[in-house]
Amino acid sequence: MSADLQNRAAQAVELAKAAGAAEAWATASQGRDVEFEYRDGALEKVKDTTSRSLNINVYAAGRYSSHQTTDLNPERLKSFVAEAVAITRALEPDEHREITPAELFEGRPSVDLDLVDPAVGGISREQRLAWCEELDRVATAHDRVISATAGIYDGTYHSASASSNGFSGTHAETYCWYGSNITLRDQGDKRASDGYYVGSQHVASLPPAAGVAQTGLDRALHRLGSEKGPTTKTTMIVDAQAAGSLIGRLLSPANARRVHQGQSFWADLMGKQAFSDKLSIADDPLIARGFGSRLFDAEGISSEYLPIVENGVVRNLYVDTYHGRKAGMKPTTGSPSNRVVAPGELSLDGLLKEVGSGVYVTSWLGGNADQTTGDFSLGLRGHMIENGEIGRPVGEMNVTGNLRDLFSQLELVGNDVYRYSSTLVPSLVFGSVDFSGA
Repeated sequence: MSADLQNRAAQAVELAKAAGAAEAWATASQGRDVEFEYRDGALEKVKDTTSRSLNINVYAAGRYSSHQTTDLNPERLKSFVAEAVAITRALEPDEHREITPAELFEGRPSVDLDLVDPAVGGISREQRLAWCEELDRVATAHDRVISATAGIYDGTYHSASASSNGFSGTHAETYCWYGSNITLRDQGDKRASDGYYVGSQHVASLPPAAGVAQTGLDRALHRLGSEKGPTTKTTMIVDAQAAGSLIGRLLSPANARRVHQGQSFWADLMGKQAFSDKLSIADDPLIARGFGSRLFDAEGISSEYLPIVENGVVRNLYVDTYHGRKAGMKPTTGSPSNRVVAPGELSLDGLLKEVGSGVYVTSWLGGNADQTTGDFSLGLRGHMIENGEIGRPVGEMNVTGNLRDLFSQLELVGNDVYRYSSTLVPSLVFGSVDFSGA
């Protein structure tokens, strides 16, 4: 499959050159996604989708445009590419838009990232149903359960890229996820809900479905009796799973596009002690079986380990070639791969005992963060921390502040890294955080 896609991409580049393009970059891709959803003891949804497409970036007469098609018939592809080149020539010129320099293709790693499991393509309908039934059996094994939905999601993806200035590369990966969402009857008309999902590129790496469903049920049971949390200023522990979203908000404006547009609070932080010395974040695209692992990025830039923050000091930003030229910044990579927060030494239990009292956040419920200023307000649910242990469940409360200030108040980092994400982060402890509630 990869060889066929590579030929398609190379053919599109040649067609663009023949039609008058100065340079061209093409990516051909193919994928299959299968989805089973099982609700309250019955199969509710089955979806099996196969897709194939080609994207081509055209550079002609100082102008640029990007075009996509799902029709890879050779004759129709020829007319599609010719029209793409003609459209590009009619656009306004952009002096900063150039194809990725060939020197950025050099040094591509040759390591095996182990992202493909042939067993994923062979998962049978019977196996998916068996997982669904096992998830449902455990998830509904409590008299307070109102409803439970089990989900199985698996698929394969292949892509190949080629450029007029010498790039050629392929990428392939598989995935399989499953888990449950559960709703319980609480006091009066109240409802409590939660769930849990796990995933991997390799089927054999998945934990047993029964254990996954039990975790989801336990999480929902822990929400029973939730009350509105207090208005207070106290220590906050963010659970490892919820911490990934917080790291995502912190890093969202850490890129050349936002900096050049004047929409990033990271703009003047390079080389400065901007955060707590407990915070170290790196972008590591070469982790075996990492959810964001790759040998090159979307522009063909060869992958390498990139420190973003070291002990609170900003070392690098995400810099693509286009906005790098506009901002006068050296390209690193335009998009994140695996974002890794350096772990500490304490387990979650250790963090709870160290903190003693405060708020333990297990999930976020909406909210926003201003990428220019860093100001944020986030809804949450979680538990009060009482006598060094997880206490009563709380919700209907917000945490407010500024992201730069918050991460300057990072006091402890756990060792309980959440593995089912491309953001690998443990539980985080912040001091003096403002909460609004009752």
